[in-house]
Amino acid sequence: MKTIYRSFGILILLVGMITYGQQIPAKKQSESILIVGATAHIGNGEIIQDSAIGFVNGKITLVGRANDVNRNDFSKIIEASGKHVYPGFIATNASLGLAEIDAVRATRDFDEVGSLLPHIRSLIAYNAESKVVESMRPNGVLIAQIAPRGGTISGTSSIVQLDAWNWEDAAIKVDDGIHMNWPNVYQRGRWWLGEDPAFKPSKDYEKQVEEIATFFKNAKAYLKGGQEETNVQFQAVKGLFDGSQKLYIHADREKGIVDAVNWAKGEGLEDIVLVQGNEADKVSNLLKQHNIPVLIPRAHRLPWGEDDDVLGPYKLAKTLTDNGLMVAIEMEGQMERMNTRNLPFYAGTYAAYGLDKEKAVQMITLNAAKILGIDDRVGSLEAGKDATLFISEGDALDMRTNIIKNAFIQGREISLATHQTKLWKRYMNKYSNAE
Repeated sequence: MKTIYRSFGILILLVGMITYGQQIPAKKQSESILIVGATAHIGNGEIIQDSAIGFVNGKITLVGRANDVNRNDFSKIIEASGKHVYPGFIATNASLGLAEIDAVRATRDFDEVGSLLPHIRSLIAYNAESKVVESMRPNGVLIAQIAPRGGTISGTSSIVQLDAWNWEDAAIKVDDGIHMNWPNVYQRGRWWLGEDPAFKPSKDYEKQVEEIATFFKNAKAYLKGGQEETNVQFQAVKGLFDGSQKLYIHADREKGIVDAVNWAKGEGLEDIVLVQGNEADKVSNLLKQHNIPVLIPRAHRLPWGEDDDVLGPYKLAKTLTDNGLMVAIEMEGQMERMNTRNLPFYAGTYAAYGLDKEKAVQMITLNAAKILGIDDRVGSLEAGKDATLFISEGDALDMRTNIIKNAFIQGREISLATHQTKLWKRYMNKYSNAE
């Protein structure tokens, strides 16, 4: 009898997993597809009205006007008059798939024990079956950079597409860069110990900067060869010196950014990306001089200082763009995995505060792709690139009109159903049938 109950319990568990697990990833594109009549937002700032976008075997083969295309060359036609076509949106510095429920420790796999961990690879911990990951797609977020958190050197990020069986299938670019948290120049007093809670210069700042400098000095010496013992930490930063990897420096405040850039250049590190970058507008000339792009925070936040412009966070994208910097949007912060689905609306907020609408689209498409080093494959609607794109009923940067009708990753038409859409339909039926 116990065996029967045990078997029955296992059956219930398996049925539950099938019912509530992520849907099966889409099959490889098998027919040529043409989207006609839509307003195409190319991703590079250009728009094509009454467009034609064609793709075959997962690659875009045609970008033009509907009147110039022979429809007979394609086996499937999608009429999209009055709708909009966009490249798949790209989330940078996200931790999607590295945690499922913030309150459950066993589901969190984004922060390893230790301080200097360049050898930690976020990709192998990525959960392609995450319910949080699947909820990105109905808003047009189809690609993400998966980055670790914590410590001084957090580890190595990779870039994935968001419709896959596992991390191997998901990977677009493996180990693209190493993430380093620059020490805080200022810190708040610990009010619970009776200290003044106001910001004050950090007593440990110089010591922490020296720790970083010493690590890289020792890594350089190790990489010259001659050592008998293997050091995986030092080996992991080799790509920073030979140019095969980027260094993502997470830094805030004017002094911290200046110190981080000057240190990196002094070490001979050329491929640098500034992440977070609060007060980056105060050092725009330095960043432009060294051709350093910026991944700015989400727009919906408070200003840093008491005397800062209350609208400053909303205007940051326009300010940096006007100063000639390449800008994209990063996701780090509270409830970051869930909030990553709001990426297009953060771009929309930046557009509402002065940034040109197509430049706002560019921040989360081609700019993000260029910064991540994947613009040869994604980021814009151009012939030869992956057919990773979607059709929206309206403006995709406006939550009222971002209603995705079709989405494709590498030409595969993906499902837009999630556990959230299932609940929505369930309760819509309940209230529509109510007396």
